[in-house]
Amino acid sequence: MSPVSGSQNDRGLLRVGAVAYDPKVVTIWEGFKPYFEKRGAPIDYVLYSSYDAQVEANLSGEIEVAWNSPLAWVKSQILSRGECRAIAMRDTDRDLSTKILARKDSNIASLADLRGKTIAVGASDSPQATLIPLSMLADGGLEPGEDCRVLYHDVMVGKHGDHVGGERDAARALAAGNADAACVLDGNYPIFINEGTLDPGATRVLASTPPFDHCNFTVRADLPEERSKPFVEILLGMSFQDPEVRTLMELEGLKQWLPARTSGYVQLERAVERFKFYA
Repeated sequence: MSPVSGSQNDRGLLRVGAVAYDPKVVTIWEGFKPYFEKRGAPIDYVLYSSYDAQVEANLSGEIEVAWNSPLAWVKSQILSRGECRAIAMRDTDRDLSTKILARKDSNIASLADLRGKTIAVGASDSPQATLIPLSMLADGGLEPGEDCRVLYHDVMVGKHGDHVGGERDAARALAAGNADAACVLDGNYPIFINEGTLDPGATRVLASTPPFDHCNFTVRADLPEERSKPFVEILLGMSFQDPEVRTLMELEGLKQWLPARTSGYVQLERAVERFKFYA
């Protein structure tokens, strides 16, 4: 892989990739462009239909920074043999967990009671609604697909569950009695109740995964620091109180950008290996 440099475009624009899992992605990045331009670090963005395409683009040098899902980060590390770097993330990307739910009127009181039962999950490539909780079940002695049935909801595969559609369908399957348990992100559980997907008081939490981290901005190891440093400094300097970017930050689901960390991907890395996801 050859180094990426600003000479690849005549304005020195930093090319940032994002996955178009929702129309708001265009709004966000169209808003960020003038913000970075005013601060002397112009960017352009490239939208991809899937994280797999974005990972390939990042590793080939088509883009210099990739706004990656956690699974895309893991794939980037596998393909680059651990040489990619995470440079920034949202405050809301840290310390998430997934809840495994059951109906309150069922006789299921623990994960052990799910033996022989059906577990509803999100898309097959969703870290939070599928891979991580299924790996936790396997840790507890329930092999998915053997000791319990897995009901996948493959909505927009390739988007790594960012759209939440499959996860919402998993909750609906639980509510309708088509599954004995469902896996949902901790932050989505109250949302599903408030919007009526799940009836208040009708479900209970069987277990929660240990905390894990979500998205990050990923760069190749050979990207010169002077290319990414201004981008990171401007990100970290964004204020939620600034009306110029507050709406954009709300759309992106954060109040503060933080330096990246990679310690929160251990569970997902283990799940990817366990299920031979990228075999």
